[in-house]
Amino acid sequence: MRVRDLLRAGAAKLSKAGANADDPMLGARLLLQHVLAVDAAGLIARDNDPVDSDDEAAFLAAIEHAREWPVYRVIGQRPFYGLSFQLNAATLEPRDDTETLVDAVLDRLKRSDPTLSAPWRFADLGTGTGAVGLALLSQLTNSQAVLTDVSAEALQAAKDNAHTTGLSSRCVFACGCWLEPLAGTFDFIVSNPPYIPTADVAQLHAAVRNVDPRLALDGGGDGLDAYRHILSESRAYLRDRGFLALEMGFDQGQPLSDLGHAMGWSVASVHRDLGHRERVIVFE
Repeated sequence: MRVRDLLRAGAAKLSKAGANADDPMLGARLLLQHVLAVDAAGLIARDNDPVDSDDEAAFLAAIEHAREWPVYRVIGQRPFYGLSFQLNAATLEPRDDTETLVDAVLDRLKRSDPTLSAPWRFADLGTGTGAVGLALLSQLTNSQAVLTDVSAEALQAAKDNAHTTGLSSRCVFACGCWLEPLAGTFDFIVSNPPYIPTADVAQLHAAVRNVDPRLALDGGGDGLDAYRHILSESRAYLRDRGFLALEMGFDQGQPLSDLGHAMGWSVASVHRDLGHRERVIVFE
């Protein structure tokens, strides 16, 4: 079968049901790129090429798997901020909207360091795959980071990703709950903590609810449990003029702002994601 025909067949299977039914052609393209080890341009260039039987079988098997699992879970890795991150069962998939968190930090740093060349020291709490912390290190070429996670399995994914992205020499990894394993002080702290209210977890799409680790989703009764820990403990670890940048749920801006104010923080800025929803809050 030729590439274009195999793509159509795969997309037709994904369109009928499953985690990738919203954009079956995109899912099929990503899976075939992975099987053929080509990028998007390479796949287009091979549009009329025949696919050998082993690759065809591997692609169709991946399509069947993707009828129940998100396509990047089937692939085992996901791009984020120009890097590629391996996934495991203890990590969330890095989402495009989380790039807003990286952009918010870089925008703030550029005010005092337009070249982003200063030797910043920062912490990424609940790092998961390491996506946020490693993406920042890729842009802050003289900086150092401490990446923490309560899950040793998630932290291993972050370590592996630091190695494959060539950033491991500028990372320290610490296993523990939020700020518990930190030592010293930091110029800023970032986190994408669990923020979905417990009662809402059951309402998530099955592709999220049944695949992503609950530990990384469930934010407690009101979704703000992790923020209470982070806001109450971060001040002792921040240097003068330090700041705290946090991803949040699209409807949590006001309650999180109120929580921060009650704990003595000021809201420096709020940033919107690709869908123009409030997604990141920066405290100082």
